Amino acid sequence: MAIDAYIHKALPGSPGGPLFFVFHGTGADETQLVSLGRELLADATIVSPRGDVSEYGAARFFRRTGEGVYDMADLARATAKMTGFVAAHVEAQKPSRVLGLGYSNGANILASAIFAEPGLFDAAVLMHPLIPFSPQVNGDLAGRRILITAGGHDPICPPALTERLAGDLRAAQADVMLEWHEGGHEVRPNEIEAARLFLAADGRENKQ
Repeated sequence: MAIDAYIHKALPGSPGGPLFFVFHGTGADETQLVSLGRELLADATIVSPRGDVSEYGAARFFRRTGEGVYDMADLARATAKMTGFVAAHVEAQKPSRVLGLGYSNGANILASAIFAEPGLFDAAVLMHPLIPFSPQVNGDLAGRRILITAGGHDPICPPALTERLAGDLRAAQADVMLEWHEGGHEVRPNEIEAARLFLAADGRENKQ
């Protein structure tokens, strides 16, 4: 897969530094999370792809047939395309570590990429993911760190499914952290701070 498989935005970072992929939510585009990415990791090269599926004009990374009902064949297509895209950038950049952050639909494609290629990302932040199926992890996630952030009253991502996802990832040997707020599907400041601390800790661990 080529590094230009998706329309994307890239912000250069320190040579040989981290490579940080950020994945937008439904209806946004490749500009949604680049500023957050730079805020969280000042020295990283940031790559932000635009979803290649249009849902009534709203960009997404894979198709669905209803709220929370995924077109699993298209999810498989999108996952293969995304893992190839990420791998191509990793090959080109030769980064010190590979990190991901996704919100909502972006968190879902990031999670699916992690299930398919457990060694692709060193650490990932999943903000309000919705995985309404039991994932099949292609191997194990030993040594991989994952932060999940969620709303306790999120009407799109029920807390029970968030907890189930955390359990599934832990069963695959990932080091999983959960950060909650009492709201819904919106991102709140405590999530941003949790992501900042999580990514900073990952950097310190990799320098030891």
